[in-house]
Amino acid sequence: MAKLPNETLRVKCPGCGAELAWRRDNPNRPFCSERCKAEDFVAWANEEQVIGGSPDYDDVLSNDLLQS
Repeated sequence: MAKLPNETLRVKCPGCGAELAWRRDNPNRPFCSERCKAEDFVAWANEEQVIGGSPDYDDVLSNDLLQS
């Protein structure tokens, strides 16, 4: 996203879609609030969100865990 020198970059919160200014003093970046940040964390922890991978590779790794 290009911006003019005096213009604040505006982005959408990945949680709720609210538009917010991209500022260094926002401790929840890229989220608009602690709530959106926490909801995203919980979704990842519950494996509701995943990064795709190769099922063959995942199977190899899971066998390593079973041998313990």
